[in-house]
Amino acid sequence: MERQAIEITGLRKTYGASGRAAPKEALKGIDLSIPAGSIFGLLGPNGAGKSTLINILAGLVRKSAGRVVIWGFDQDVNPRQSRAAIGVMPQELNMDPFFSPRAALEMQAGLYGVPKAERWTDEILELVGLSAQAEAYARNLSGGMKRRLLLAKALVHRPQILVLDEPTAGVDIELRAMLWANVRKLNDQGMTIILTTHYLEEAEAMCDEIAIINHGDLVVRDTTANLLGRMDRKALVIEPEGTAPETIALPPGVSMEARPGGRIAFGYRRSETSAEAVLDALRDAGITIRDVASEQPSLEDVFVALTSGR
Repeated sequence: MERQAIEITGLRKTYGASGRAAPKEALKGIDLSIPAGSIFGLLGPNGAGKSTLINILAGLVRKSAGRVVIWGFDQDVNPRQSRAAIGVMPQELNMDPFFSPRAALEMQAGLYGVPKAERWTDEILELVGLSAQAEAYARNLSGGMKRRLLLAKALVHRPQILVLDEPTAGVDIELRAMLWANVRKLNDQGMTIILTTHYLEEAEAMCDEIAIINHGDLVVRDTTANLLGRMDRKALVIEPEGTAPETIALPPGVSMEARPGGRIAFGYRRSETSAEAVLDALRDAGITIRDVASEQPSLEDVFVALTSGR
């Protein structure tokens, strides 16, 4: 059987249940398993429950009900072991401004009980590109360097699972490329990566599997390829030789849309019409095709379709 890095069963979290405010159910019985060694995307709109779920995994928020097993350790039975198996790079910049990166990593390692002989501070600084700034005050680091330091702090205890909470929010292209190169390197070494992001093109490019949460419910969990395949709509975009006729006898359900540069897009549903049928109709209309391209839905299209109106 495939080993699971995280197993979540019936996870619920309710806020305000004992106060005057009306209780808010942030998580409504989530069942979710995350395979070991994968890059797993956890997506959802603002307020969906993603941060609550991550904070429960990190041991920062107490769940109201359910069971959480991290790297084989039940969170209720073995809380220290389950916390030691996971590292979290938070979205918020959270660091002591008067600590250098080296001192911050040494402090973090001490908090996790990592013996000095087993610490890998220099290697982490090299990995995240902070060797030159190792002795600088954290307050003097740029915003991008501070994000690198957050990643470094999440790695000091060599966790089996790394959670990246909106890691590229507001960062430049260079830092984003560096971060993803490091994530792939860590994943190649066997680390399980859990990613939350609002940049859906990143999730599409990076993640093996994706779960979408909305209003505290698990909407869908599937491979990235299968999620993209759920959207039935496709388009053929052609560049004709010369001017195409204004009307073309197309198969039922096929739409026609003019694009810039004289290109024409023909939209169709794969379950109803094939690309070959569309091309046959164009040939029958006497159109000579100079170039043709296929367009299919992005993860953003899937995300909107699954979360809108809920």
